[in-house]
This record gives sequence, structure tokens and C-alpha cells, in this order.
Amino acid sequence: MDMDSARLVVLQTLTQATSQDTAGLKPAEEQLKQWETQPGFYSVLLNIFNNHMLDVNVRWLAVLYFKNGIDRYWRRVAPHSLSEEEKTSLRAGLITNFNEPVNQIATQIAVLIAKVARLDCPRQWPELIPILMESVKGQDGLQQHRALLTFYHVTKTLASKRLAQDRRLFEDLASGIYSFACSLWSHHTDCFLQQIYASDEAAALSSLERTLLSLKVLRKLTVHGFQTPQQNMEVMGFLNAVFERLKQFLECCRRVGKDGTCREKLEKTIILYTKVLLDFLDYHPVAFISLIQQSLEFAVSYLFTHVGEGVTFERFTVQCMNLIKMILQNHTYKPAKNIEDSKPESLEAHNIKTAFFTHPTLTEIGRRLVSHYFLLTEEELALWEEDPEGFAVEETGGDSWKYSLRPCTEVLFLDLFHKFSQTMTPVLLEMVQNLQGPTNVEDPVQLLIKDAVYNAVGLAAYDLFDNVDFDEWFKNQLLGELQVSHHRYKLIRRRVIWLIGQWISVKFKSDLRPLLYEVILSLMQDPDLVVRIETATTLKLTVDDFEFRTEQFLPYLESIFGLLFQLLQQVTECDTKMQVLHVISCVIERVHIQIRPYVGCLVQYLPLLWKQSEDHNMLRCAILTTLIHLVQGLGSESKNLYPFLLPVIQLSTDVSQSPHVYLMEDGLELWLVTLENSPAITPELLRIFPNMSALLELTSENMRTCFQIINAYIYLSATDFLQNYAEALCRSFCHLLKDITNEGQVQVLKVVEIALKVSPILGAHMFQPLLPAVLRGVVDGERYPVVMSTYLGITGRVLLQNSSFFSSLLTQMASECNQGIDQLLGNVIEMWVDRMDNITQPERRKLSSLALLSLLPSDNSVIQDKFCGIVNICVEALHDVMTEDSDTGTSRDCMLMSNFEEPKLSEDEEPPTEQDKRKKLLALEDPVHSVSLQQFVYEKLKAQQALMGDQAFGVLMETVDTEIVRQLQEFLRGL
Repeated sequence: MDMDSARLVVLQTLTQATSQDTAGLKPAEEQLKQWETQPGFYSVLLNIFNNHMLDVNVRWLAVLYFKNGIDRYWRRVAPHSLSEEEKTSLRAGLITNFNEPVNQIATQIAVLIAKVARLDCPRQWPELIPILMESVKGQDGLQQHRALLTFYHVTKTLASKRLAQDRRLFEDLASGIYSFACSLWSHHTDCFLQQIYASDEAAALSSLERTLLSLKVLRKLTVHGFQTPQQNMEVMGFLNAVFERLKQFLECCRRVGKDGTCREKLEKTIILYTKVLLDFLDYHPVAFISLIQQSLEFAVSYLFTHVGEGVTFERFTVQCMNLIKMILQNHTYKPAKNIEDSKPESLEAHNIKTAFFTHPTLTEIGRRLVSHYFLLTEEELALWEEDPEGFAVEETGGDSWKYSLRPCTEVLFLDLFHKFSQTMTPVLLEMVQNLQGPTNVEDPVQLLIKDAVYNAVGLAAYDLFDNVDFDEWFKNQLLGELQVSHHRYKLIRRRVIWLIGQWISVKFKSDLRPLLYEVILSLMQDPDLVVRIETATTLKLTVDDFEFRTEQFLPYLESIFGLLFQLLQQVTECDTKMQVLHVISCVIERVHIQIRPYVGCLVQYLPLLWKQSEDHNMLRCAILTTLIHLVQGLGSESKNLYPFLLPVIQLSTDVSQSPHVYLMEDGLELWLVTLENSPAITPELLRIFPNMSALLELTSENMRTCFQIINAYIYLSATDFLQNYAEALCRSFCHLLKDITNEGQVQVLKVVEIALKVSPILGAHMFQPLLPAVLRGVVDGERYPVVMSTYLGITGRVLLQNSSFFSSLLTQMASECNQGIDQLLGNVIEMWVDRMDNITQPERRKLSSLALLSLLPSDNSVIQDKFCGIVNICVEALHDVMTEDSDTGTSRDCMLMSNFEEPKLSEDEEPPTEQDKRKKLLALEDPVHSVSLQQFVYEKLKAQQALMGDQAFGVLMETVDTEIVRQLQEFLRGL
């Protein structure tokens, strides 16, 4: 098919693909997809989008298909890659002319040319940059703009390449075209300024667009095109000129007014100038040293003097503050602690900063920051009235100080305060002193200033530790402020309770806490919603503080908790409900079981809130967190929540349900604490376990919690759980063990170990498929110590508490390995003795001793042959467990437990969970805690002596090192 015919067919298909006819749309898209790999397809697309007579939508689609083709098929190594001949033809066609009339298509063509340039320039496409430079010089306005637009996108793309070879190529390009780029920028800038002062707005707008594009090119060349830009006079000349141009453009803002297209473009250009400085400082801090003085003078004069009045705007203010902040924070500009060790450039920068930030300068900056930039704006006050919840929970985000004025202002204030606290502290304290006593509610300006000053004192709390007696200020001034009930004074009530929250962990006497709880109780009933929400936040900070004392809070618990619940019901926004729920969770967590009498209403409300929040997963996460703390606070009484609780766990941990992505982590934690606090197993608790199979397949960071849940089921009711789910668990574990880390392997093995501990007979039977691998691991001498330790723990449990099963396991393995049973047993004992040092837990070390001793008495020659090793292990274990009883002066086994007593708790200790109690009762029956190792060693050696006779036993004992025998006799003295 010739080119014209192909063009016609492709054009018809593109037209069909842009139509609203859905019946023809799908076949057209499929046809275009098939043509993507056909030779000549992209030449046809180029021909179509370069034809300005065709429909705009068809041309737009042709550009997009061309652009996507570059990503997929332009590289030589790509499957179905374009031929070199076609690529040569396409490159030539792309830069034949720059006269695209449609802005959106022009931008897309510029982007696709840049994509080709990224892969081919300069080696396969050396003519691109010279043609662009020539076209930019042209007199035709449209051609000049389109070429400049392409020039920018090409420069931007090449600057983004990071390989060393690509960086060198870009640096060569930058040095070759930098003079041209500077003259281009200077020319368009001068044209714009002449036209704007001549009030020729249309021409000025056109020149401003070109100024913006040429400045974008210069930004990339300046920041990424030179390794040591301070050595290039043109680069530093451009950067020095930036300040003068900024002043000229800011003055233009005064001429064009606050609205209109020209103002919008002006602001974009001004921001781009500041980005040039910020980027250059970020990438070339040493080269920027010569610009520090100018930068600080410029930023401070426009932000903190009359110079900026009437010309600055918010984004510019943010950029200037970031410039000051980055200069203050840059590590290159900080001298070493020992000045003599500092680099010369660090000292130079430090000296410039120190000389600039004089006492008068810092005083003026501090006053202006607080009294001007900290003031709540009319927009913020209007938001308070119209949407109090939106005002109260307005988030600043991680890096928002770069883009939003208020957080940016606060960060700059703190940076200056940290570095120049000796100068700025008296300034702030003087402002506080001038505001003593309640402020006239009829004076809104003074109210705003007081709010701003208190905000500053809260932000700088740690720096003011030695300068403010907050306890006295709280009693003598702030309490009085909180008692002013006028509706206009809500500004100060809200700020004061916030201020207390900032100081609570810095300097606030414990004796004053009850007075603070009285204040919180009062403000939780404030008529203003913002004040109530802020009070709840301060309550959270108060109960979170390490000096929180439960007994001080208990008299207020019922009232405050009731008011928190009311607030939770009153607020309507998702974010606010989350905020209040976090406070409720924190209170429940701190007061533990003391919350039980007061949670009835909350328990009734949470199911409704859960239902209402079906489309708000983050709110549901907050509900899950609240439920976790609620279950912990209620303990065994949490069983009454099961009708609501268990379906919530079921949904949150079901990987087939889309919400699990958000809810799974908290859902698993809730599942675990529910089991830990359950007094007994229920059919409903068992019925949610099938979710676990899919969770184990995820092998995510939640795997540890999954294993804790499995262990909790075993502790809760090993019989019911293992009979129902051990088979499925074994299959999951066998699959997991094929591809799992050593740590994951230990988690799997611990489940088996716990099952054997809780129910030796049933555990061994249910996990029988896993046990041969454990014994093989012991015989083979598993290299990873923690895994080996767990292997020996499991083997010890089976040998000590289910010896018949151990014998059958030994028989099975001997048959599989074609070995004698005695030989295999000897290998197990030998490796056990050899790797005893892998076991670090005293409980497991004692278990190993008890297990190996359980082989005695024996007339088996293999066991007698290993007798020396068994005795050595026993003596080591005796050293581990034997301690002197201070009452009797005799030695005793410190691991023995005689009875179960409820521990006496201090006020800040959490009470034991039901699982803690189950573990304690289990420990009373565990040989490790119920059998005296000293007595067991004595009895087993006596039995071996009785079996062999004194003479033969004496010969056997001679195989043991004399020092070990002496230590053994010392331990057994008195028995």
C-alpha cells in the first residue's frame, strides 16, 4: 500500500476513534493497536498531525499515538523497534517547521521531540539544537514561540538524565549554548519591560511568554549544566542579574494591578526566578555563597520592610521565606564545632550570615513575623465561622511549609528562634509583657495580636524553658483568660488551651494537673465547636505525657469521657471524627480497666458509626484503633462486644474484600487483642479463622501478627482449634517453609513449639508432617543459630513429654535415611550437645537438660557413650537456673513456680490479659517450671547407678571431666 492510501486508511480509523459512536470506537482502537508495530505507521501519523487542515481531535490523537510509540518502539533493543531509516526520516520531519497553531498540540509535539532527543541527541540527532537555536532567532512570532517551547522541553529532558556520560554530554551542551540562552532571555525580558511601561499589554503578554520559556531553559542550564558554576562568569552574572530582574518584575505587579492574564503570567515568572535561586542553592551551595548576602537582603527587605508593600503576593512570600530558611539550614554553611576544623567556605558563609543577622535586623524580623504573618487572616476567620470543623482540622502535610504561608512562617520563626534565641527571646517576652491581662473584646486587632503572640510562645516552648515560668503564668494570667466567656474571646480561649498543650510536656507541674482537668472539663462545654475540638487535642497531649497520673484524672474521667462522646456525635466531618476518636482511644489506653463503667454509650454508638463510615476507610481505621484500646480496657468483658466486633474483624482481614488494603493492619491487631482478652473460645471466634489462610500467603509485614494470632488460638483452646484447623495450617506452613526467611521459619516453628507445650500429645499428632524436617535439621546441624535453637526446643518437648512419639519419629527417620535407630539417636544427641550454645533462652536450656536426662536410666550403649555430653549440658543448665535463696541460704531452681497469684500492679501498669493468665497456669504444669532440675539430675543419676551397679557407674562417671564432676557434686550436695 502506498503512502497516500495508508494515510487515508489511518486517517479514517483515527476519525472513527475520536467519534462518540461506541460501536465503532472499540474496533478502531484495536486496529490502531495492531498498526503500532507496522513499518511506516509513525510516518503516516507524522504526516497527519502536521496537516493543519485536519480536525483538531484527529491530529491530537495522532500525536498521542506517536508519543506512545516513542516510549515503546524507538529504542534499538525494543521488540518491534523502528528501523533506523524510518527514525531518520521521522527526526527530520519533526523539525521541518515550528508553526503549529494549536497550543495543546504544540506542547505535545514539543514533548515528543524531547522524548526522541533523550534517546538520540546529540549522537544520532546533532542537528536538533542548531535548528532550534536558528528557529528561535526567527522573526515569525508563532515559529519563534513554538521553537522556544521545544527548546525548553528538550533542555528539561536532557537535564534530567543522570548517568555520568549523559551528564558530561549535557554539560558540553550547556557550555556551548549558555551565551545564546542568556542573550535570548535578556532580549525578551527587555522587550517585555519596554512594552509594559508603554502600556502595550498584548505585545507585553507575548514577550512575557517568551521570557518565561527562555528563563525555564536558563534554569535547567544553570542548575544542571555546570559542575563548578562559580568559575563561570556568565553563570554568576546571570544569577546576580536575577535580583535586579526580580525587583523590576515586582514593580510591574504594581502597574498591572491584582487581576488579569498579565498579572497571572507575571507572578509565574517571578516565582520561576525564585526557583532559580532555590534550585541553585540546593545543588550548588558552595557556588551560592557569593549570593547569600544579596539573597538575604532581597528577601528580608521585601518581607519585613515597607519595600514589599503593595507588590508581594503569598506564593512569592513563601518562596522568600524558603530562601532564608534554606540558607539558615544548609549544612555546608555550618562551621565545625572546632572552628579550626572548618572548611574555608563554611566559615565564609557563616560569617556572612552572622554579619547580616544583627540585633536590629532580628528584632524587626521577629516582631514582623509574629505581629504580621502570624495573624489569622480574614479568610481563616471566615472559615472558622462558616466551617468550624474545616478550620479545626486543617492539615499542613509533610512538606507543606514549602507551599503554604502559615506553616512556612512558623517554620522560619522556629529556625530563627533556635539559632538566635538570645536575641529573639527578649523580643517575644516583651510582646507577652505588653499583653498582660484580658484583652478588650471590642478590639479585634488586639485579640488577633494576642493570639499570634501566644502562638509564638507555644511554638518556641522548648527554647523558652529557662525564660518562662509557665506554672505561674498559667495560674496568674492564662486561667483568667479562659474564664472570659464572651463569644469574641473564643479566639483566645482556643489559643490558650492550645498553648497549654504545647507546654504540657515542657514545663507543667504535676500538682497543677487537677486544675487543668477542671479547665478541660469547662472548655469541653464551650459554646464554640473549635474551642471544644482544640480542648480535646490538648487532653490527648496531657494524658500522653509521661507525668500523667491516673489517680489525678479519675475524679474527672466520667464527665470528660461523656463530653468526648458528645463531641464525637456532634462533629460531622470524617477528619474531625477521626481526631476525636484518637483522643478517646488515648484516654482508654491510659486509664485501663478504670474506663469500664463509662463506655456503655460508646459501645452502642460505634456500630452505627462503622456503618455510616462505609466509604471512609481512614475513619474505619480510627474506629479499629478505638476498638483495640476498648477491648484492652474491658478485658474479659469484651466478649459482650462479639456481635459487633467479630464481623468487623472478619471484614478487615478478608483479603477478598477491597477495604482490607486500609484496614488489615489494625484489623489484625484487633483480632489479636480480642483473643488475648477472651475468657473462653466460642464458635464465632473459631469461624473467623479461615481468613488466615489467605493472609499467610501474602507474606507481608503483618506476618508476625498473624503468627501471634495463631498462637493466641492455641493458648485459648488448643483442642478445639487444632482439631479444626491444624491440617490446613500444616499445608500453609509447608508451603511457607519452601520460600521464607530464617526469621519467618522461626515464627512457624514457634507455633509448633507452643502447640507441643500446651498439648504435647495433640500438638505432636496434629503437626506430625512438620516434625521429621525438624529432626533432620538437628541431625544436619542447621547453620542459623536461632532456627537450630527452635529445632532443639521442639525436639526437647517431644522427647520429654511424648517419648513414644519421639521413638516412632526416630524409627520413621531411620527407615527413610537407611540408618540404624541407635546410630540416628547418637547423631541427635551428639549434635544437641555440640550446638547447645545456640540456645540462649534459659527455659530452653533447662528443657534440653530435662529432655536428655529423660533418656536415663538406660543400658543402651549409644546413650551411655553420650553420657559425658549429657552431664556437661546438665551442669551448664544448673549454672543457669540455680540461685541462692536469701531466706534459707540454700540453692534453689529459680524457674520453679509453686502457685498462681494475681500480681499487685502499680497505677500505671496494665493488668494481665486473659492470655497472660492462661500462660501462667500453663507454666505451673510445664516441667520447665514444675520440675526441679537439681532433683531431676540427682534422681536420674541415682537410677542409672542402680541399673548399672556402683562399679560400672563409676567407670561411666570417669568419662566426665573431673572439674565438671566437682561442680555437679557441689550442686547435688544435700540431696
